[in-house]
Amino acid sequence: MSGGVDSSVTAKLLADQDFDLSAVFMRNWDTRDESGTDRGCEWEKDWEDVQRVCKVLDIPCKMIDLSKDYWNRVFEPSLKLWETGVTPNPDVWCNKEIKFGALLERLPISPTHPNSWFATGHYAQKRWRTPSPSSEPRPQLLRAHDSTKDQSFYLSSISEAGLRRALFPIGHLEKSQVRELARQFKLPTAERQESMGLCFVGERGRFSKFLSSYIPPNPGPVRNLSTGRTVGEHQGLWEYTIGEKTRISGLLSKMYVVRKDIPSNTIWVVSGADNPSLYCSEFQVVQFSWIWADRPPARLDDPNGYPASVKFRHRMTDVGCTVWRSDAETDADEASNELITIEFDEPQKAVAPGQVAALYNGGWCLGCGVIAETS
Repeated sequence: MSGGVDSSVTAKLLADQDFDLSAVFMRNWDTRDESGTDRGCEWEKDWEDVQRVCKVLDIPCKMIDLSKDYWNRVFEPSLKLWETGVTPNPDVWCNKEIKFGALLERLPISPTHPNSWFATGHYAQKRWRTPSPSSEPRPQLLRAHDSTKDQSFYLSSISEAGLRRALFPIGHLEKSQVRELARQFKLPTAERQESMGLCFVGERGRFSKFLSSYIPPNPGPVRNLSTGRTVGEHQGLWEYTIGEKTRISGLLSKMYVVRKDIPSNTIWVVSGADNPSLYCSEFQVVQFSWIWADRPPARLDDPNGYPASVKFRHRMTDVGCTVWRSDAETDADEASNELITIEFDEPQKAVAPGQVAALYNGGWCLGCGVIAETS
């Protein structure tokens, strides 16, 4: 439970069923760890709300401190990537490494507890499918009913073992229905506003300003791709994301980031939000993780490729694509070494190295990887 309305309603729906239910709250980040003072402990309000809801529902709850795990397994690796100029997605890796990783490692959910489940307030769905008559049913990660709140993208990196234990009790509901249920149930969090953004940034202003407290400045030129002329200076490649409008005064037209040259520490920009240079037709993905790790789509090695759809940002509508495996690795143990090529049906704007690319077959999320190169 996070202290929000979604996990509160999730708890209530489960409490009304025949489960031996308990709640857990993760502490992933505390600004006191940064400042060394007693100021800025935002998690305490969340923990208070979790306890209030659990008191109403008469279920036990506990807090597990995963801040060290989050730092070592999510934040520090992301920080190194930001420093080099790429664009990681910590929320995706938090689900893999923390919620369905470190947390599950500390909970009594194992083959010796076959009737144990792990429920979250994610907007996603799951179904069981038998791939062949002789095989056991396997779990599939599906989109949520509410397409505007669907979080299957954020869950695309979790393992099949984690998905097998997962329950998504609100995945079939609209957000408005969840809010109304919270009011009907008279839950203390019914009117709580929705939290957005990364847990370690919170309400503290611009993201680049936050990163500058961890990464030393590394000034470099901002140059116009069309003319080659220097039009400004940046303080670090992490200041901008591919496709973002620059904040450079004195220019006659709005300029947008089209490329980052890491060896020369240069950010290249172009004029106009729809400049053709902002679009790409294909990209390569590394570290791809299929949820069914031993059963990737057979047509990956077909000359015509595997038709699918892809998302590289949470709030985008997935777009049609064709997928190829660029090398012959088929061993599940070496799946992370696969190089996957994804070609868009139509060129797409603002695709950035480091972003997560999640693949879909209709409503079924197959897994995800990290964008390495675009063209």
